[in-house]
Amino acid sequence: MKITLETTINAPLAEVWRAWTTPEDIMQWNAASDDWHTTASTVDLRVGGAFTSRMEAKDGSMGFDFAGTYTQVIPQALLEIALGDIRTVQVEFSQVGSAVRVRETFDAEPTHSIEQQRQGWQSILDRFARHVETGKRS
Repeated sequence: MKITLETTINAPLAEVWRAWTTPEDIMQWNAASDDWHTTASTVDLRVGGAFTSRMEAKDGSMGFDFAGTYTQVIPQALLEIALGDIRTVQVEFSQVGSAVRVRETFDAEPTHSIEQQRQGWQSILDRFARHVETGKRS
């Protein structure tokens, strides 16, 4: 099953793209809640290039690597990603008036409920939007 989420960000497309694809930015917004954070991030933004984000609970109780390979890269328009567990992710960036819509579609995984996945990924997307619009850590 595929899950699709989106947000609209009041910022220039180039700024939105940069914040999505720059490790320093990713480390500031990539968490579903305040008790998690991304401690490391790498991005090789090209077809066949890999990315990884180390996500950890701030209390040190657990962590995991979110990683994949870019299968399609159209700058400021589209990223398609293959995750290590055979799932895929598609992220579309489109200009909507003076704002940018970011639409993320991903294959659900079997461990967590659809609603948990929807809420977690939407929370990260919302933090991303706040990061871009305010230029501050979410």
